[in-house]
Formats: sequence, structure tokens, C-alpha cells
Amino acid sequence: MTWRQLRLSACACSLAALSPSVASAQEVQTRAVDLQTFEPAPPGDRFFGVPSPYAAGDLTFHSAVTLDYAREPLTLVRSVGGDTEDLGTVVSDQLFLHLGATLSLGNRIALSASMPFALLSRGDAVAAGDFAFQAPREQALGDLRLGVRIRLLGEYYEPLQLGIGGYFWVPTGSEGSYVSDGAFRGQPQLLLGGRADRFIWSSMAGPSFTTSTTRFGNLELGHRFNWGAGVGVLLAERRTVQLGVETAGGLDLENADLQTLNSEILAGVKWRLPHAEFIEVGLAAGPGVATGIGTPVFRSAFQLAYTPTIKEEHVRKDSDSDGIWDDADACPTVPGVPNDDPKKNGCPELDRDHDGILDGADACPTELNLGSADPSKNGCPIRDTDEDGILDDVDACPTEPGPASTIPSKNGCPVHDKDGDGVADDEDACVDIPGVMTADPKTNGCPSDTDGDGFRDDVDACPHEKGPDNPDPSKRGCPKRVVFTDSEVKILEQVQFDFAKATIRPASDALLDEVAQVLQDHLEVVKLEIQGHTDHVGPAQYNKKLSEDRAKSVMTALVKRGVDQGRLTATGYGFDQPIADNKTESGRQTNRRVQFIVLEKKPIPVTSTKQGVTPAAPRNR
Repeated sequence: MTWRQLRLSACACSLAALSPSVASAQEVQTRAVDLQTFEPAPPGDRFFGVPSPYAAGDLTFHSAVTLDYAREPLTLVRSVGGDTEDLGTVVSDQLFLHLGATLSLGNRIALSASMPFALLSRGDAVAAGDFAFQAPREQALGDLRLGVRIRLLGEYYEPLQLGIGGYFWVPTGSEGSYVSDGAFRGQPQLLLGGRADRFIWSSMAGPSFTTSTTRFGNLELGHRFNWGAGVGVLLAERRTVQLGVETAGGLDLENADLQTLNSEILAGVKWRLPHAEFIEVGLAAGPGVATGIGTPVFRSAFQLAYTPTIKEEHVRKDSDSDGIWDDADACPTVPGVPNDDPKKNGCPELDRDHDGILDGADACPTELNLGSADPSKNGCPIRDTDEDGILDDVDACPTEPGPASTIPSKNGCPVHDKDGDGVADDEDACVDIPGVMTADPKTNGCPSDTDGDGFRDDVDACPHEKGPDNPDPSKRGCPKRVVFTDSEVKILEQVQFDFAKATIRPASDALLDEVAQVLQDHLEVVKLEIQGHTDHVGPAQYNKKLSEDRAKSVMTALVKRGVDQGRLTATGYGFDQPIADNKTESGRQTNRRVQFIVLEKKPIPVTSTKQGVTPAAPRNR
């Protein structure tokens, strides 16, 4: 015998032969039937189908996509004597997609909406007596559900919570698809639940009212009473895995029998993703345990939800249970009384040492003294433990004598200078190496970096020439590609161009960056000639034009890097000035080159030193 049945008597089936009006009656009776008994809980709740009494967040949005599959929610059988006859499965499979959203306000009010879509409805057209059911459509729209609830008692992390709320359904669904009965419905709810460490629970009860009834011969479905309950446990260190079991059901108020009793059990797991805990994935399944219309033999559900974690520190508490929330309680762990003064609100009206500081905020409640901004010293006597003449409440080193300082973190602390460079150890970035004083805490007291290449002189193998890092200490800070001389900016690798073109290849970008930096460092160079040279392959006029175009391309590249164009000139020499043998490939490669020749320099400025006036050393590379 199948479950979830609409049971027909033998006499009801025989009415089909009495008159032609039966066919019309059959059509009318099957226009609007709603078999959906699973209602997903609003997103942000703990269980799949049982709503929670809380509102999850101050101004927090939750959303979820839920798929639920029901097997055989409507089977037609006929009772003949003590036996039953299976007349057919009207709805064998239903697959729903529920789109849900919740907005929580002030940790107290939750507004929700859910829209179901029947993605799959399968079954057979079955007729018997006054009962005639058409085969369900494959896809259909369900009834829009709107919800609201208010938390009356209990915080999110407390073991007992009380709330009231309800749902209201708008008949947006498609009649004739077993997803809507075309009626407005409402369901007030009383909600109880809570959380105690890893244990969670929730329950719901309330009637549902409808503006119309659904009739099956002598059976009429209308107002109902609904209930639900769930328990679960939170696993893993961060309690990101939830195992739970829940049940939900309902019973028609006017025709309370097995055909109107719905009851299901779901066992499921929910998991918050480890690196995105606002994403929750859930999977549940279980049997129907009653034979009422709409209860499936088996149901499974999958859920993907966006639901931010409600952290315990974000929930208002009253640790001392004095009726004043901790965030407004000046003495959150000591019961007290309300006070218009925020510094005394929630504190006991006690001041045993009569220093004007209530005991709840007095670190020394039996010793008379002045107040302090430091809670650990507030109301305590002011001493000078190290006898350096600086009282402990302003002495940064109360147990070590030291001089006064305008810097609070140094006031009363001894001054140490291990390397003797005049920079105190607590400010010296190089405590063991004598250095110079700078405004940068990372370099203060460290040796200088004369060439500014990021390597201190004590570890720079070329302290007067900029260069990159090198695993070999003897080469660290020395130039790799560009060297500045009195007559030339010498490059140690060639500028690369596309074949037979003046287009500079990206591989030479870093080289030209260094050439531009050298020119910025050596402003004494007033005029620099960029020379283009080629090998002897090809006509002279062609090579002279190509070398000049390449020299101009380099000049343009340097100008783009911030070099003043007035300092530059570009000349192409073709193959007139070879520096290697053009008869060999390596010689021709050497002759295809760009050179940077210094044409004019201005005198180097002088700077004053303790010994006298000396020229300022150029920043060579």
C-alpha cells in the first residue's frame, strides 16, 4: 500500500455512471490543488524548514537558493471492503526551486520573502468517480510567501529565545499544476528556540487560514494547524559544521483524519566554507511519516546560502544582569544602577575611600587618591618607585631611574647608546653599528647610503655607484648595465630593436630606465649625444637613415622617462664608425649599437664641510 493517499470509497467511484454532469464536476474539482507541504525557513535561520525565533543581525541581508525534491506526494487509492486498490500516481515527482531573502533589523525584526518555482512536475492523469486529476505540467510558478517576525526574548547566543511572526501567501502560482490553490493564506506563528554552546534547537506552532477551500468529493481542505521542531549540534573548532534533525507537519482543523495529516522528518548537514564563512551549503533528506495528501514518500533538499556569521561580540550583552547593556555599562561585570553620567552608568553607588571614584571603576577602592586615564591606576596612590623625581603615573619606566622627556614613552626612562653614535638604543635601528641620525625610524642610527641605492655603505661594495643586490657581497650595490664616466654614459648591454626597424623592444625598457636615472642623477651633463650605428650590410644611405631613426627612438624614450629634451641630441652615423670587424657575425653585432656621448658639462657645485670647501662628489653609477 502506498503512502500519501487520497482514499476513495466504492460508492464514490460509482457516481461516474449516473449522469453526463460528472465530467464537468471532475474538471471543476481539480482546477486548484496545492500539494506543497515543505516551506523553507527564511535564509539565516538554523534549520531547513523550521523557522528560528531570532533576527540574525543589526542591518544584515541573507539570501538562499533551495532545491527540494518530493517523491509521490499524491497517490489515488480506492477502498473496497477492507482492501485498497491503487488507481494511479497523480504526482510522482516534484522538484522545486525556492529563491529566498531575509533582512534583519536591529537584531530584533526579520523581514523575509520566498518565491517557489516548480522545475519538474511528473505524474499521470487519473479519474475515478467524482475525482478526476489531470497530469501535472512540467514547470510552473508557485505562490509568493512574505514573512515577518519579532524577537521578544533572548539573544542570538542564549539558550532560550522567544519570538512571534508569521507568513502571508499571495496566489501568484499556476492553478492546475498542483503548486497553488489560488487562495490568499496567512499563518501566525509562535517561535521558541535557542543555542547553548554547541547545541541548537527551534520550534514553531500556529494555525493557517485560507480564503477558500479545496474540495475532493466529501473531503474539504481548509484551515489548518501547523507545527515544526528541530535539534542540532555544531561541530568543528569554529562550529562551522551543523548536524541536525527536524520534523514538520500539519492537520486540517475541520477534517482531522489521516488524509489531512502531514508529517515529515529531515536529517541534514550544513557547512560554512572555511575561507568564506558567509557562504553556507546544506543537504538534507528524510521520509514522510503520515498518509495525508501532499506528504511525499521521500524528500531531499539542497541549499546554498549567503548568510553572514553573527559574531558573539556583535550581540548586545548584559554580563552583570543589571538591566544595562554592556556597551553602555561603565561597570559591565558589577551590578549597578542607571546614571546620567556615562562614567557611572551601571556602577554600584559605592566609594569606600571617598576619592570620588566609584568602587566599580576604582583600581584601589580602599586607598584615597586622584583619578587616572589608565584603568589599572585609576583611584590609586601616586608613587615614585624608582625615586627619579617622576611620579609613576607618568613614568614610562617606573622601576628604572631616568631623566624627564617631553615624549611620554621615554619620560623617566634611562638612556642607552651601545654603539656611541649619539642615537639612543630605543631609537637606533642599528644598535651595534655606529651611524647617523635620520628622521626615518628604519634607518636612524645606521650607516648612511651615499649613492642612494638602498644598500648601506657598510654592506655596499660600490658605495658611490648605484647598483642592484647581488648574492656575492663583493658585487652588492654595484652597477650591472650602466656606468657614468666623464665622457660617456656607458651601457654594458645593447639597446635591442626590431629587425630593420627603429622600434625598441620591451627587453630594453629596464636598461633605458637606468640610463634615464643616471642622467637625472648627473645634472652636470648639459648636452648628451645619442649616437646610432649599424653594420656594413646594405646601402650606406639606408643604414644612415636607420641609425638616425634608432637614435631618435631612444631619445624619445628617455624624454618619456623624464629627461629634459634640451639636454639631448640624436645623430645617426650608419656604418661609418665601426668598432669591430664587419666580416664576422659577432663583429657586425657589436657594430649595431647605440652610444651616449657627453658633449658638454657644467661645473659641479661645491659644498661646505668641517675641513673646508670641497667639490660635491657626483652620484656615479
